[in-house]
Amino acid sequence: MLFYRPSLERLGMAVSVRTVDEVQYQNRLRQWDYDMIIASWGESLSPGNEQRGYWGSQAADMPGSRNLIGIKNEAVDALIGRVIFAKDRAELVAATRAFDRVLLWNFYVVPQWTYDKARTARWDRFGRPQRLPRHNEPDFPGVWWWDSDRATKVGTR
Repeated sequence: MLFYRPSLERLGMAVSVRTVDEVQYQNRLRQWDYDMIIASWGESLSPGNEQRGYWGSQAADMPGSRNLIGIKNEAVDALIGRVIFAKDRAELVAATRAFDRVLLWNFYVVPQWTYDKARTARWDRFGRPQRLPRHNEPDFPGVWWWDSDRATKVGTR
């Protein structure tokens, strides 16, 4: 927030940052007692019913819901229905893209994290080829295999 503060002040917004303990924070979230928070919404490659809780109008009035923004928007509700009841993958992708455009168009969220790496920890007992397959995801160890020599060095078999 402190990094974001000067930009908001240049736009004429007065910013005060307060640190609260975990219990206060949770109570403020449940009661929508904030102007701005940092949050993330975990998503899968097949979004579904959870979208109602994140963005749906009905959840906007339920204290403790994940609709932290308080969105009440008929277009959002309609697109959530399209996502949930998509009949095939192509329809799901199209509905999700339309849904994403509506959420972005309304400026509900200011994206702030852009880290293109995945942090993973591994024991040095696996091997992999010098050249990975062309279409391998670089952050997913899909082509690792057991290396007996390395495993012996770290004391496992």
